[in-house]
Amino acid sequence: MEYLAPIAIVVGLVVFVMLGLRRITVLEYERGLKYTKGKFRSVLDAGQYWYTPAFTIIRKLDVRPRFVSITGQEVLSADGVTLKVSLAANFEISDPNIAVNAVKGFEEVFYLELQLALRELVGSTDIDTVLSERAELSGKLHEAVAPKAARLGLKLIAVSIKDIMFPGKLKEIFAQVVNAKKEGLAALEKARGETAALRNLANAAKMLDGNPNLMQLRLVQALGETSGNTLVLGAPPQAGLVLSGKPSKESNEP
Repeated sequence: MEYLAPIAIVVGLVVFVMLGLRRITVLEYERGLKYTKGKFRSVLDAGQYWYTPAFTIIRKLDVRPRFVSITGQEVLSADGVTLKVSLAANFEISDPNIAVNAVKGFEEVFYLELQLALRELVGSTDIDTVLSERAELSGKLHEAVAPKAARLGLKLIAVSIKDIMFPGKLKEIFAQVVNAKKEGLAALEKARGETAALRNLANAAKMLDGNPNLMQLRLVQALGETSGNTLVLGAPPQAGLVLSGKPSKESNEP
């Protein structure tokens, strides 16, 4: 009887421990955050783990790439034009420890960082540059936000400005400005064409002044390209030569 009591105590402890053990499976796209007595211990990769709930907590975190979208963000450009800008960002969790333990709600903080960076970038850029260099601005936005995302335990994969809109009547005003620019470019191209034509005519006139016979040769060439026309070359009336689309003949009329 003296040995039964210690044995019973040991068996009871073993049963208590066995009943208290838990098994958890961390999937391929997850990471586990292990806490022992409230303190962070390690990041668990994909696999199966046994733990005692009385002392240990394992929190699973999905680390697959995520997307965040900012729609209709009103921003004031450097030249005082109000725009509505939309952008999309793709990111993933690179350090679960920092993402969960360093800040509360890393997704909300990351969203705010995107908003602030977008306002700062567009606020220092004029409207023409914003519209014509959207890809370059997206690259600058990536460079500005990536270090801030790293401090949150995140990796910024890509960020892109999607839409740029004008609120209210500014849209109609800007459309008028664009049409005016297009009409101005069309008028400029027309003026260039007319200038080139006049330059060619002036060059031709100079050539004719130096050699008047070129005019007759040009007329003969024009006659050969058509039919049914009659051309009289400058000659004395009694020896005038008549050319037409038919075989030429000399005129004997006085």
